Amino acid sequence: MVESVTDVRHSSAAGTALKTLGSDVARLHPLVMLYLLTIVMPLGFDIGSIAMTSVRLLLLVVIIPLTVGLISGQYGRRYPIDWLFFLHVVWAAISLLVNNPNRAIESIGSTGIEFIGGYVLARAYIRTASDFIGLIRVVLALVVLLLPFAILETRSGTAVIPAVIERLPVLTTVTQVDIPMRMSLHRVQAVFAHPIHFGLFCSVALSLTYVGLRNSMSLVGRIVACMAIGLGIFLSLSSGALLAAMLQIGLITWDRIFRNMRRRWLLLVGLFVAMYVTIDILSNRTPLKVMMSYATFSAHTAYYRSIIFDWGMRNVWDNPIFGLGFRPWIRPSYMKTGTIDNFWLVIAIRNGIPGFLLLALGYADAIIRVGRRQFTPGTTLANLKLAWMFTFVGLSFTLSTVHIWTAIYSFVFFMLGSGLWLASVSSEPDRVAGGRPKRRRTVWTQQLESRSQADRSAVLTDAGGDRASGGDPETVDNEIEPPAPQSGPSRSDGPSFTRFPQSSDSTPSRSRRR
Repeated sequence: MVESVTDVRHSSAAGTALKTLGSDVARLHPLVMLYLLTIVMPLGFDIGSIAMTSVRLLLLVVIIPLTVGLISGQYGRRYPIDWLFFLHVVWAAISLLVNNPNRAIESIGSTGIEFIGGYVLARAYIRTASDFIGLIRVVLALVVLLLPFAILETRSGTAVIPAVIERLPVLTTVTQVDIPMRMSLHRVQAVFAHPIHFGLFCSVALSLTYVGLRNSMSLVGRIVACMAIGLGIFLSLSSGALLAAMLQIGLITWDRIFRNMRRRWLLLVGLFVAMYVTIDILSNRTPLKVMMSYATFSAHTAYYRSIIFDWGMRNVWDNPIFGLGFRPWIRPSYMKTGTIDNFWLVIAIRNGIPGFLLLALGYADAIIRVGRRQFTPGTTLANLKLAWMFTFVGLSFTLSTVHIWTAIYSFVFFMLGSGLWLASVSSEPDRVAGGRPKRRRTVWTQQLESRSQADRSAVLTDAGGDRASGGDPETVDNEIEPPAPQSGPSRSDGPSFTRFPQSSDSTPSRSRRR
């Protein structure tokens, strides 16, 4: 009887665990699911002179109630990042009114909706570990689903899904990019406006999958998933996406090697500062230019980016308050296009130094606030924190080599907001990687733990006697009557049970021998 009860309990626990893992995605809010689908489904249409996309339409509907809920505290604690991001949008609007009054309303409306809308959507509906794990699983699934189309595109040079949408009446989609091949392969844009964006989308899933799902997916499963993610990053043939992946892999490796060192991250920061100072002293180039030279596929691209950075900073210092808006930036005559492959620099040129600082300080506040939280190493919360931190520390550097706009712009700040629940979540101990889930205690064991040591021994002794008459402590009612006083010799001469057995079956050892 005891063995059959144990088998039932173990099979029930396994089924519960599988059901829990499978329900993470099901718990994800429908608006989040719909948002992620609009990110990878590049549908659009025109309303007069306004270009509307599926992402903008969805966020336009929900942005006001979600923003009100965030400000009122309905979605948890408010942080400085919330106000800094709102002020950034306000300052961007002022900048455009000063520089481009005829385009201000249209531009700030679309940009503000994508930026703030994605952020507040994450703050509203990604607030637990289950929500976050479900989000990671959906992003991973989207990366895998896009791979067949990416493989076709790298051979044909035509983005498959946008090509299908182009044939539909009324609807618009992203433009097919015409970029020179690299390594005899076409660069894959998939469903995004540029191959860089597809590579960045895939790179976001790397640490989140390998580290964040450590307690939810086997090692083999995570390695296979990361190989699929790596294939997507490679097919974009983007140095920015590859840089993001390399930085994340480096951080994962560092954490693994020095996992027993408590101050390993301070050591890493110290080494980075020492390297920066050494390069600054020994090199005839600035450390930033040295980094850019190694973060590109060719020396020509690195040199061109250094020119962009130099002239971009001249424009920033010439227009420090309100920036240039959408006015042309001053550059050498041989630079035929005004493309700037640096997100942070674009913000500073377009919105001025105040606009850049409001955005950068909010971004830094999120990373520092989450990074300061301490969780038990190996637990689900600790893994999710590390995964999110690795992703955005890597993106901090990557965004200095790429520019983002439209859907991926909204997605990056959606993912930034999706990790802020870690800053205030209760740090209760949970399941440790490689270990078993904590065993659920029965009513019998819960009430026994509240008794004194002597009473516990007495009850266990009586429980053994009760079993002889057909009783089973696993099926007792919620209220356990105390043992009735008995006449006869004292129980102190009998065996004393001081603690429960270590096995998963909480049945006393006396009844096992029966």
